[in-house]
Amino acid sequence: MLFYFAGMRKLFCFFLLAGSCAMAAVGQPPITTGQPMIIKAPTLTTPFEKSAGKQTATYAECIAFYQQLDKLSPKLSIKEMGMSDAGYPYHVVLYANDGSADPDQWHRHGKVVILINNGIHPGEPDGVDASMLLLRDLVQGKVHLPDNVALAVIPLYNIGGALNRGSFSRVNQNGPESYGFRGNAQNLDLNRDFTKNDSRNARSFVKIFHWVNPDLQIDNHVSDGADYQYTMTLLSSQWNKLGGGLGTFLHDVFQPALFAGMEKKGWPMTPYVNFEEGNPARGWDAFYDEPRYSSGYATLFHTIAFMPETHMLKLFRDRVLSTYALMQTMIAASSHYADDLLKKRKEDIAADLQHDRLGLDWAVDTSRFDWLSFKGYESDHKISEVTGLSRMYYDHSRPFERKVKYFDYFTTDADVTVPKAYIIPQGWHDVTDLLELNGVRMRRLPHDTTVNVEVYHIADYKSSPRAYEKHHKNTATKVSADQESIHLLRGDYIVTTDQPARRFLVEMLEPTGEDSYFAWNFFDAILQQKEGYSDYRWEDVAADWIKQHPDLKDQLEKRRQTDSVFAQNARAQLEFVYKHSPYYEPAHMRYPVYRVL
Repeated sequence: MLFYFAGMRKLFCFFLLAGSCAMAAVGQPPITTGQPMIIKAPTLTTPFEKSAGKQTATYAECIAFYQQLDKLSPKLSIKEMGMSDAGYPYHVVLYANDGSADPDQWHRHGKVVILINNGIHPGEPDGVDASMLLLRDLVQGKVHLPDNVALAVIPLYNIGGALNRGSFSRVNQNGPESYGFRGNAQNLDLNRDFTKNDSRNARSFVKIFHWVNPDLQIDNHVSDGADYQYTMTLLSSQWNKLGGGLGTFLHDVFQPALFAGMEKKGWPMTPYVNFEEGNPARGWDAFYDEPRYSSGYATLFHTIAFMPETHMLKLFRDRVLSTYALMQTMIAASSHYADDLLKKRKEDIAADLQHDRLGLDWAVDTSRFDWLSFKGYESDHKISEVTGLSRMYYDHSRPFERKVKYFDYFTTDADVTVPKAYIIPQGWHDVTDLLELNGVRMRRLPHDTTVNVEVYHIADYKSSPRAYEKHHKNTATKVSADQESIHLLRGDYIVTTDQPARRFLVEMLEPTGEDSYFAWNFFDAILQQKEGYSDYRWEDVAADWIKQHPDLKDQLEKRRQTDSVFAQNARAQLEFVYKHSPYYEPAHMRYPVYRVL
């Protein structure tokens, strides 16, 4: 039961039920006849602060905290949006100085819209607590949000993992005292689920992402890997793949501003350290964020994405404070460069509609690099107390700062021609459902028809022998392309590529894409042949067929002459004739997404 004073609804409230959440911090006032009711200011100290930087908020504490902020400030709202695998709803916290909680309105008013995602790996909770501090300080006026910036914050994304709390799963990490687990309620790593969408979590995120339509995305993490002096490292959208004026702006202007801003705040920062052990004599390659990752996914929609990665061995307190500082720095840079950022993003979205070819497989250009001044520790070797053998360690008594090469230039030679449209038979519901979820415009054929289209056949692929995030991923896919006449049915889908989701469509529907739906096994049914033959029966039918088709008989004979192993393999020869006859099912290895050129 809640009691509100007139005109104070957003300022004060009292929880009168016994056992109400500790984060509410406002108890039932004593009932004293004739005495005025005393209103106590709500407590907004976070678990992080109460523990002197040793504890992270639980899921319940985190959500209750934002609900309390919602009651205190007209600038902040909290909204339920979507469901997690754990059965708990998602919340999105919205903050803008004008009090609007409508991202469409934010965009219309020329604000830079920033989406902040926290706790995708709940054992890496730095962003959870840093965001609580940031939003609290905004509400209390301790810090200021520029009028041309608006925030949307997912307080804690991996709810199931957050509820699975312990103290030992992050063996490399220095605090907090307890935290959540990396896997979600399905034991999925949610930072591998942004294209395949096996989780309700990811499907909810997609809805939130497209509703917010962020210009910038921040997905807060903690690193694993090498030891070095920095508390904060930063992974960004691969700027070559982001492409256009926005990619160049990210590399030449925005990222340098972030590094300079963090230096001024006393938190010097380096790009995400992409090597495991030893010192980077060669330097290191920038991390390539395929679409399965949050940053790679966002890039497909021309959103500049960042993964702040605090260093696992630094104190939890320092990791949280540096995350807070980086979010402040990003907000300031977004405000300062708002006009350029919004203009270039708009221009690149329009320009992509004119690109006839798009890259699918990107690789480091080893001939180009930037120089970094890197602060590390010398590595050495000593005898292990566990194995009695030599082991590597970092010697903190020997810090260094030296120039290293940072290979941050990527190229692609695996680009594809973008078709005018893709056609998807309606039986592939899992695929069309995910396209619809991502805001892809599709229309249905009004009647049966036959069309000439470009058709892929899967010429070769490799399937992982071990499971990876619920799948046995297909890689090294090769295709052949032919023009064929295909009979389509009323209700089949036509998906034109002249829409903002153009890049996403190409990445998902081209089977050679690294994180395409084919790569994630959505089309594996075509890889299995449904009909076959008995050798003794096919011997007679095949003999009659090649008599009636001497050109096929000639092909068979040429193959025998050029391939001695084939010439001695009766089964292979029967299979050759079968696959060159109309008895062989056309759907086998034929990719069921057709291209209209």
